Amino acid sequence: MSGHGLSSEKGVYTSLICQESYACGGSEEAAFECDECKSLQCVRCELAIHRQERLKNHDRVQIGPGQVPYCDNCKGGNGDNGKRHRSVVRCQTCKVNMCQDCQKRTHSGGSKKKHQLISYPPPPKPAEVSSVQTSVPPAVQIIDETKSQRAKLLEKISSFLLVNENEEMQVNESSFIESLSCKPDQLLKVVSIFGNTGEGKSHTLNHTFFMGREVFKTSPAQESCTVGVWAAFDPFRKVVVIDTEGLLGNSSKQGQRTRLLLKVLAISDLIIYRTHADRLHDDLFKFLGDASDAYLKHFTKELKATTARCGLDVPLSTLGPAVVIFHETVHTKLLGSDKSESVDRLLSERFKKLSRFPEAFSSVQYWGTQTLSPPTDFRGLQNKLEQLLDNNATRSPRTPVVIFKALQALSERFNGEIAGELVAHSCFFPDEYFTCSSLCLSCGSGCKNCMNHLEEAVCHEAKHRCRYSVQFDNRIYTCKACYEGGKEVVVVPKTSASSDSPWMGLAKYAWSGYVIECPNCGVIYRSRQYWYGNQDPVDTVVRTEIQHVWPGSEGFLKDNSNAAQRLLDGVNLVAQSVSELSVKPAKAVTSWLTDQIAPAYWKPNSLILVCHKCRTVFQDNDTKHHCRACGEGFCDGCSSKAVPVPERGWGLAPVRVCDVCFEQRASYAEVLEAELEEEEGGTLARKVGEAVTNTIGVVVTAIDIPLGLVKDAARPAYWVPDQDILSCHNCQREFSAKLSKHHCRACGQGVCAECSPERRPVPSRGWDHPVRVCTSCNQKPGEL
Repeated sequence: MSGHGLSSEKGVYTSLICQESYACGGSEEAAFECDECKSLQCVRCELAIHRQERLKNHDRVQIGPGQVPYCDNCKGGNGDNGKRHRSVVRCQTCKVNMCQDCQKRTHSGGSKKKHQLISYPPPPKPAEVSSVQTSVPPAVQIIDETKSQRAKLLEKISSFLLVNENEEMQVNESSFIESLSCKPDQLLKVVSIFGNTGEGKSHTLNHTFFMGREVFKTSPAQESCTVGVWAAFDPFRKVVVIDTEGLLGNSSKQGQRTRLLLKVLAISDLIIYRTHADRLHDDLFKFLGDASDAYLKHFTKELKATTARCGLDVPLSTLGPAVVIFHETVHTKLLGSDKSESVDRLLSERFKKLSRFPEAFSSVQYWGTQTLSPPTDFRGLQNKLEQLLDNNATRSPRTPVVIFKALQALSERFNGEIAGELVAHSCFFPDEYFTCSSLCLSCGSGCKNCMNHLEEAVCHEAKHRCRYSVQFDNRIYTCKACYEGGKEVVVVPKTSASSDSPWMGLAKYAWSGYVIECPNCGVIYRSRQYWYGNQDPVDTVVRTEIQHVWPGSEGFLKDNSNAAQRLLDGVNLVAQSVSELSVKPAKAVTSWLTDQIAPAYWKPNSLILVCHKCRTVFQDNDTKHHCRACGEGFCDGCSSKAVPVPERGWGLAPVRVCDVCFEQRASYAEVLEAELEEEEGGTLARKVGEAVTNTIGVVVTAIDIPLGLVKDAARPAYWVPDQDILSCHNCQREFSAKLSKHHCRACGQGVCAECSPERRPVPSRGWDHPVRVCTSCNQKPGEL
């Protein structure tokens, strides 16, 4: 700091040059004098030096041309009534300014006599003082010109609504960039502000970033002037500034509005918590602590997923923003002003006292200002924010597209009304604000997954085990053999095995009870396999688990309630067909049913036109009889005999045979074992069929009895009752006499014929063969 600004007369200052080299290298004209730094400083050095925490409170004054600094040594002492002397020289070696007396005392002898001394010009005469006072220093002129240019640019800046109070985004990607008036590839940071309502948040942002212009609306009214989330762009600091709605306001949907604050916090690089209270309240520390917990629990995972899902070049930091607590007091001292303890330690103790830990934030810092008389001084806050914004170690600047997509992803994930408008008294951000609101219908446990997880094909999941409910029958079976082999295969009790035909399956169901079939092990259980001593499947072949019942789930099939409906489906089809042909339904149904379950060697009823023996032509009302031995069709007179036919699988009891076969029975010497095994399945079906046909008249009287009564009796439990079905579930057309209603075998809803043209097996409901399904269920991938 020597030799600058010297005149032709060696060693004399003609202008004051910056005596620091922090920013300018000691080459620019001085604009400030700092008494504590003991140096003259240019504009750049003054800003750079006093941005530091330990130097920010130094007293500085602006200086004009020809001004001489005070002596650094005497400080106005030595019996001169406390008057400070102006310097006459500056020692470049000691870096001190000295008046004439101090120079003689300290630098007139010894080694200091050889130090390089630079003389200051003499103080201006009284006549010159007035002219000096009226002139404006060039540095000050530069500052004024810069302020004027900034003010002009800021006139074009305005705020816009980013998210409304219902958490709905009000802009798209292109309009977001357009509203900010910035370039799409410009790298930006985000600063947001929080605090209680009425604390002057909007006012703080206007003065900190926009030179006092009302970019964000302020109002003296009692009602909050900021509803939702508003944003504006600071072109000088390259920052997106976000204003939020105040806490503790008297507004509806308080839970949703509080959740919105955390979304803003998640995309911010720096947040300001504004408080005007004379003392820091507990709600400040609770808010920051709860926000930290919720951020780590719910948002870090979603931000990582957003980075991968959107293919963002800049990874979204999982570490939260830096926090600045801006505390303005009037009557009380600022935190840490007595310097007995550090501010960081005092803040840490307050968090710990409330059992809150702000671990998500990269830093929590404090800045206070005491306003004895307005206006508030925001310069210290500005310096603090600029210092933090310059730090890119934790969160780096990113393009506006990345900022928008992050907020959009969080808005899509965490939205919707909060059930019962939960009011949080002990926590600002309870889990219910961010987790799925579905409750198990059986035990009442809530789903622990994030909101809207079903959109990503993630099923409901609860923290606790469920309990059994008779109403929902929420018990499922898994194959015990597969479980022991390391697999978990769910099995469903049903009327028939998948390999059985519909009527054969029903016949076996009536004879041997329901069946449990494993996809890997085959049929593992029949409920009436033996005459007595049948064990419960839980004790032998299956494991039992209790599952949660979530709203909208299709329930659990644990019985054989569709067996009657499966029978009715076939009978109803025939009854309608024979009605159209004006044929008496009882005989037609009996004939059709006989053909369906007849043994393989029986001649079909449709091919029996005359008696095989007497050749009598059968009329519509005539009864056709099959000989159990040869399988041909006969009239009653030609098949009146009965004899055991064990080789056909009819056992030792006498059964109907024709006259010819009756006469031939005496010549049979042994039972044909091979035929017995081959025909066993068919005769079993017929045995049941004879029992069914004897009572089939009850079913076929559906012509005379209203069909709805029969259908309701056979309706599976998951079907919507006919009386509750007013319109088609798919096309919404109202049912009438001309528009019949049908049930989808998969979902149980009532649909019209046009909306259920397809047929598909529905194994999950016990329908192993193609049955009616609606178009919606038919479009579902995989097995129904």
